Amino acid sequence: MLNITLPDGSQRPFEHPVSVAEVAASIGPGLAKAALAGKVDGNLVDTSFRIEHDVKLEIVTDKHPDALEVIRHSTAHLLAQAVQRLYPKAQVTIGPVIDNGFYYDFAVEPPFTQDDLPKIEEEMAKIVKEAHAVSRSVKSRDEAVAFFKNLGEHYKAEIIESIPATEDLSLYSQGEFTDLCRGPHVPGTDKLRAFKLMKVAGAYWRGDSNNQMLSRIYGTAWLSDKDLKAHLFQLEEAEKRDHRKIGKTLDLFHQQEEGPGMVFWHPKGWAIWQVVEQYMRQVYKDSGYQEVRCPQILDVSLWKKSGHWDNYQDNMFFTESEKRTYALKPMNCPGHVQVYNCGLHSYRDLPIRYGEFGGCHRNEPSGALHGIMRVRAFTQDDGHIFCTEDQVEAEVTAFHRQAMKVYADFGFTDLAVKLALRPEKRIGSDEFWDRTEDMLRRALRSAGVEWTELPGEGAFYAPKIEYHLKDSIGRGWQVGTMQVDFMMPERLGAEYVDEHSARKHPAMLHRAIVGSMERFIGILIENHAGSLPTWLAPVQAVVMNITGAQVDYADSVRNSLVNQGFRVAADLRNEKIGYKIREHTLQRVPYLLVIGDREKEQGLVAVRTRSGEDLGTMPVEDFLAKLRLESTPSA
Repeated sequence: MLNITLPDGSQRPFEHPVSVAEVAASIGPGLAKAALAGKVDGNLVDTSFRIEHDVKLEIVTDKHPDALEVIRHSTAHLLAQAVQRLYPKAQVTIGPVIDNGFYYDFAVEPPFTQDDLPKIEEEMAKIVKEAHAVSRSVKSRDEAVAFFKNLGEHYKAEIIESIPATEDLSLYSQGEFTDLCRGPHVPGTDKLRAFKLMKVAGAYWRGDSNNQMLSRIYGTAWLSDKDLKAHLFQLEEAEKRDHRKIGKTLDLFHQQEEGPGMVFWHPKGWAIWQVVEQYMRQVYKDSGYQEVRCPQILDVSLWKKSGHWDNYQDNMFFTESEKRTYALKPMNCPGHVQVYNCGLHSYRDLPIRYGEFGGCHRNEPSGALHGIMRVRAFTQDDGHIFCTEDQVEAEVTAFHRQAMKVYADFGFTDLAVKLALRPEKRIGSDEFWDRTEDMLRRALRSAGVEWTELPGEGAFYAPKIEYHLKDSIGRGWQVGTMQVDFMMPERLGAEYVDEHSARKHPAMLHRAIVGSMERFIGILIENHAGSLPTWLAPVQAVVMNITGAQVDYADSVRNSLVNQGFRVAADLRNEKIGYKIREHTLQRVPYLLVIGDREKEQGLVAVRTRSGEDLGTMPVEDFLAKLRLESTPSA
């Protein structure tokens, strides 16, 4: 007799070993039909998996969070089967699941082109209609090598030959197609209904440029046509909103080969930066932070003490001078500890909060760089709080309230909070990690926050709370963090005197709200498709004359608005007014002020919006009041 415990806590007894599919059928025919896979004691398995002892079981249907991984894994095999039907000489290599889809690499001559994808996709649809059962078999390493060599699959055989001879391997078959795979897979090809092949690319075998170039086909797969259409729409919108294109169109910034992963900010882009920075600087002041500034390079001895040398040096830049090795700082935290250490602190002084718009450098792989979203040189709205252990919960909850207000002011109200837990490569004991992870959980409960947990995703020195926001087209972005750290203060000798005159190491809370300024501005650009709200727009209004007779008045209007602190330009060129309006509309300027003879005589401005709305004429003072109202984040 074996007992299977279901997610609701109920148990189902069976007198003999039973498959996941049979358990689903015993619950009901609807569940049996919907089952895509199973999760036995936390491990994903096929529906054919046989259960031989007491376990906890989840039936994976399209409602389960792991369903997409199974669907995408299986759709990769569907692609490979279709390719080999159409191109019998093509050899399959590897086909993993990636974000939003999958890819498969093929050895084929001539290489695939974009024009081949519709035909392959059509063949995939045929295989789905054929409803082939997907079955799993097990072979020894040597049997599997012989099997694939017999098929002419030399790449697959090479992969298997690198696996220890003692290991048994799983093979999955559907119709005439068989591939090496760890699984799990859906029970039949008829479960795969919503997919699309996206693009082709070249990829070297095993990532080595000395090896043969393979053809890689990327695809996306979803649980329903509705989800697929939503994803394709999001991709279309994302293409329109690409911050790199908008940055060039609006003359905000550029990047070039001589500074890979670094940003050249142009005047209008830097104007956006300054608005964000000054807003965040006020947040610092309102929240009791003292702003500091620390060096960009520090001797490696400090990075060895902090733990970065052992755990992060592959991501750091180094330089030498007078036989000393220095590192460009990848993080601001060790520098803030040096500021703290310059004085003797009592428990009565705590918490002490430092903030810095600190420039950092990280040696990101060139292939991972992406516009201003993923760079090597960036600035953080970084802060560190030195406090007692008893103060941690209050500081974390206060930070949460602060962060939520900032996100709302920038227009983001759909957020998810996640707790990133201890990674495999870390410093500190398990007891330390238990304690610090529980501190963050208690703080989140105190703040009334719901969160999800991310095992293995914490920093090497501390667990962290992550803030993930959704933009206007539904994409998620990880921005702010809050980390509670006892290791770095201890390693770097930070202390305070407690109420019993004993010296103790403080807790160090690492916090950032927008995170990388570069990345956050990129998110803002894409979220608004370049049409930033008035308070963030680099140019808030443009004053335009119709003829030369209004030049002096138009210039005086512009000067009056600039003197009030607004970002206003004047276009006094001898061009037709329609041309000017179109040009500045394409530049996403919020307000276009048109001045003709009537406006000049009566001290008015004719106001249009970038969306084409005509607000009519109004006194300059009235427009000034409107601009003032819309130049605050809460407007």
